Amino acid sequence: MSLIPPRDATWLWRFLYVIATLIRILFLRLRVEGQENVPRTGGCIYAINHTMGPDYVIVGYASPRQVYYMAKSEVFALHPWLAALVKAAGAFPVQRGKGDIQAIEQAADFVRTGKVVGMFPEGTRSRSGQLQRGKTGAARIAMMAQAPIVPVVVINSEPVLRDFLKFKRRPLVTVRFGKPVMAYGSVDNPEQVRQLTTELMLGMADLLPPERRGYYADAEAVHREDNAEFDAPLSR
Repeated sequence: MSLIPPRDATWLWRFLYVIATLIRILFLRLRVEGQENVPRTGGCIYAINHTMGPDYVIVGYASPRQVYYMAKSEVFALHPWLAALVKAAGAFPVQRGKGDIQAIEQAADFVRTGKVVGMFPEGTRSRSGQLQRGKTGAARIAMMAQAPIVPVVVINSEPVLRDFLKFKRRPLVTVRFGKPVMAYGSVDNPEQVRQLTTELMLGMADLLPPERRGYYADAEAVHREDNAEFDAPLSR
């Protein structure tokens, strides 16, 4: 992988990248695959698996483009200088507590400006490391922004901080960027939203070892469950 910051990085991101490069040798050995799958320009969404490791930081470092994550809007209201620093570090404000739809709309607007937005479709961290059923937020953002979704997985990041002071051998962490999934369908169609979500989650599963694919280990079973969800008669 390249040891220089992404070309689209802010000044603070470049500074943090250099610091991370200097200290990375203390925490982990890193292998990065598939950087060529990331669109070089234009907005896109990273759909990332959510383990117990520092995945935000690792994906941000491994990415060929700067990654932005959602952050509570209250942080940006504390002080203009703090807001500028947080934005430069790779975050953008969303109105939490006022409904997920508004947060998704804000994220879609951010993607439309040409940025890469990092999302964790599982919603919560997986303690087992296995892939959980995906929520639909990333698919909705892609549909609204008409932007591609890049499946991204982090493998074996759990020991990075957990074992740092135990004098064990530094873990080998792998980051894989998959081929982009193009957005299609209408965000107002729940079946199409779920179909796109399943497609991007299966794209993530393909990048993982079989023992970590979890809910998406059997693609045919997943599709059957999706079909059953929408074929079921409406309750009266």
